[in-house]
Amino acid sequence: MAKAYQFKGILTNNGWQQNAVVKVSAAGNIESIEANSTASEKVNGYAIPGFQNAHSHAFQYAMAGLAELHQGTGIPDDFWSWRTAMYDLALQVSPEQLEDIAAMLYSEMVRHGYTAVAEFHYVHHDKNGAQYNNLAELGERLVAAAKRAGIQITLVPMFYQMGGFGKPAEEKQRRFISKTKDEYYKLLESSEQAVSTYEQASLGIGIHSLRAVKPEDIIAVCNDFKNDRPFHFHVSEQLKEIEDCLAFHGKRPVEWLLGNANVNEHYHLVHATHLSDAEVAGIAKAQANVVLCPTTEGNLGDGLFRFNDFKNAGGSWSIGTDSHVSINPLEELRLLDYGQRLTTHKRNTFYQPNKGDSGFNAIEMAWAAGRKAMGKPANNFFEIGQPFDAVVFDAQAPLLATSAEQHLSNTIVYSSDVSNVLGTIVNGKWMAKEGKHIASEEISTRFINTMKVLKSRL
Repeated sequence: MAKAYQFKGILTNNGWQQNAVVKVSAAGNIESIEANSTASEKVNGYAIPGFQNAHSHAFQYAMAGLAELHQGTGIPDDFWSWRTAMYDLALQVSPEQLEDIAAMLYSEMVRHGYTAVAEFHYVHHDKNGAQYNNLAELGERLVAAAKRAGIQITLVPMFYQMGGFGKPAEEKQRRFISKTKDEYYKLLESSEQAVSTYEQASLGIGIHSLRAVKPEDIIAVCNDFKNDRPFHFHVSEQLKEIEDCLAFHGKRPVEWLLGNANVNEHYHLVHATHLSDAEVAGIAKAQANVVLCPTTEGNLGDGLFRFNDFKNAGGSWSIGTDSHVSINPLEELRLLDYGQRLTTHKRNTFYQPNKGDSGFNAIEMAWAAGRKAMGKPANNFFEIGQPFDAVVFDAQAPLLATSAEQHLSNTIVYSSDVSNVLGTIVNGKWMAKEGKHIASEEISTRFINTMKVLKSRL
């Protein structure tokens, strides 16, 4: 059924439009946006475009907060020890449990204002490492979880083959492995069928990292890539990764990738924490995108991305929640900003010429590259004919209720949290409202039961 929403304000690419009415088709697409009009559903809130979560490992939500007990282990605690704990979790989860974990996570993403997620998916096989009869069994479970939560999903099955540069896969990685490029392509083909089961699902392509796939196969997959979907790639997250790459290839990871693949605007390089001057310039020149996950990068001690240098070179970036220690998009944006302020001693991280509004700039820049990470058009926040996806902030929240229009975006980005969110609309429908996801009871019950069975949080 077609419907119309009347908002106190809606954020367009040209600024705020007050008293805006958005008419939505029965299919959830925007039919029109009119100023100073009326509608049957009046929403005393400010609508901004739904946030795009460009990097997610859904199963890791089950271990969020569990990797902070450091005392008494006798093991140096860093990314690599965390990774071992993550492998242990990955070996336990059944397909049904993965779906329940992902549905809980995705419903929480929606509650916080995300309307789309790119799922960087690399747990492909059963607990013994054998292929399922349906090669995309676990990918299909992720799509089913997204459907239950009402979030748009771009499933990105990962090519994962090796245990490190020149090293065979470890036993604990057995659920991840496609031994050959052809095996990976069969997985992709099966995943195409998996995403066809949900109208809000699409498919990406990806290589886990330089260390996880043979160089000749990386080059072959990149050469086969037809630029018809987003291409996701972990790169240069940890210093050890760069040291190992230098020892194996004689080049840094991004340096090697730029020299061996036709990197372009369809590529989404995740983390890219440690870059040389030439790599910063090379990514920007190639018009590739970087996906930043500040809360996970901070939690794992990765380091700070060279954001200002990349931005000044014209670089494009989005945000993701990765391991899901936080699933608040405003926290990702703030931590990204504040990490730069602490190192540059300046406060203009998101500055753009002739656009002095940091909050608006952050929303716009993260949204545009985030849409590309999903394989979706990124022309206007709210475009006629496109799904109506929005997160709506309460116009009666004290700081917003007392803010002039020029301060609204900054107040939302820098001084708001989920308690100020009236709700989230995905594909024209409320999927979260007044602090709760519309299916929270069923989703949370199944999640809690799953976690009791797994016993991983005890």
